[in-house]
Amino acid sequence: MIEQHDQDLDDDQALDAADLDAADFDQFFAEQAAPPRGLTLRLFGRTYTLPPTLPTLYVLQLHRVQHSANPDDVARMLAALFGPDAVNHWTENGMDDRQLGIVLMWSTANVARAGAMSMEQAAAEYDRREAKKAGKALRPAETARPKARPQGKGKGKGKGQRPNSGRR
Repeated sequence: MIEQHDQDLDDDQALDAADLDAADFDQFFAEQAAPPRGLTLRLFGRTYTLPPTLPTLYVLQLHRVQHSANPDDVARMLAALFGPDAVNHWTENGMDDRQLGIVLMWSTANVARAGAMSMEQAAAEYDRREAKKAGKALRPAETARPKARPQGKGKGKGKGQRPNSGRR
C-alpha cells in the first residue's frame, strides 16, 4: 500500500521530471551569470561602467531615435548605457555635440568589444563622419552656379551688355 506521503512525493517527482524536459532559460542564464564587467569611463567627475553587452533597450532605441530630434528619445537611449541622469549631468557640465558623439562612438564600439576603439580613434572617426555629412550638404550649393549669360555682339551694343537690355 502506498501512503499519502509517498504518493505526494511521487507527484512531486513527476512534476520535477516534467520540469526537466522544459527548456529552462532561468537556469541557463543563472549558470552563465557573472558576465565580465564592462569598461569604465570617467566623464565630468563621474565614473560610469558600461554593460558587458549592448542592452536590448539601447539597440531598439538606437534605431528609433536615428532620425529623431527629440532630446527625450536620446536620453532614454543613453540611460540604458550610462544610467537615468547621465545626460542631464553632461548637459549641466556643458557637453557639446562633438563630445557627445565621441563618447557615444567610443562607448558603443567598446561595449561590443572591449578595447576596440581608443578615444583618439573615436574622435577621428566622429570628425570624419561629420566632415562627410558637411561635404554632402555643401556639394549641391557649391556646384549649382548660375549659367553664364551670352554677351551681346553687334548692333552697336557695348561689350558685356545683354542683347535685350530694355534700353532704347
